Amino acid sequence: MKIRYPRSMADKKRTEVDWQDVRIFLALGRHGSLSAAARALSVNHATISRRIQSLEASVGEKLVERRPEGYVLTPAGTFALGVAGDMETAVQTLGRGGTDDSPKGLVRINAPPGLAQGFLIGRLAVLPTLYPGLDIDLATDLRPISLERHQADIAVRLGRPDDGDFIAKPVGSMAYGFYGTPSVCQCVEDGEAFAFISFDEESSTVPEARWLAQHYPRARVSFRAGNQVAQATAARSGAGLALLPHYIGRTTPDLRPCHLPAVPPPREIWLLIRRQDRKDLPIRTVVEHLTRIFADEQALFE
Repeated sequence: MKIRYPRSMADKKRTEVDWQDVRIFLALGRHGSLSAAARALSVNHATISRRIQSLEASVGEKLVERRPEGYVLTPAGTFALGVAGDMETAVQTLGRGGTDDSPKGLVRINAPPGLAQGFLIGRLAVLPTLYPGLDIDLATDLRPISLERHQADIAVRLGRPDDGDFIAKPVGSMAYGFYGTPSVCQCVEDGEAFAFISFDEESSTVPEARWLAQHYPRARVSFRAGNQVAQATAARSGAGLALLPHYIGRTTPDLRPCHLPAVPPPREIWLLIRRQDRKDLPIRTVVEHLTRIFADEQALFE
């Protein structure tokens, strides 16, 4: 299998591309550092460097540049990463065999931790049982990972995306409320002192944490955790009042809503895919499934 490059590269000497070189390049392109790529593939740094040099020699182009912040793709490298991702998908599909038209291969999804752990995991885990050739990788990083670098095939985002050559589809909105145990809520309603549960210091820049700090600047925060599922667990123990999306607050045992005069505005939920993947059967299958479950359960979010 050969990588086809733009016309400007046609005059450069190339040799046959080694799939193992491509596999290493994909890992480096996705993770951005030798260490992370080496860990992902269980190889050493020297192997990563050697394979990248081999691929660059094969295609006759410089694909990556080393900078203080890590490895950065050149324009040729960005082009190659997209083609390499397609090659990976083809290899995975061939490895599953079969001649039917059912979706096969690995689909990577990135979503915020609370949404992934509190809603998506159980609803996505049914897909490999419905489609035996389909595999799901659900990343729950608080920091969004890159579609452009092929770290993910589908991204679930809160708020309308404003950049990138992606197809973005709104699938619903997510509203918030305050939740606590009956005894904590009674204290709030009686005008007694109470404490909040919020995000930890590393996650203090997320919109919900900033909103809480702005609207209740003098309130005590008795417990901090990195995602809203963990905050709901802390609220169940009576540690304080948690600002939660309704889909978490309503489904967490021992919690009930507690009225406070201000709550954050709802946030839109969007699905993003790369434009070139819009006809990819496995990705399209997962997007349709996600769209359906958000539509079916929108009442849980509002």
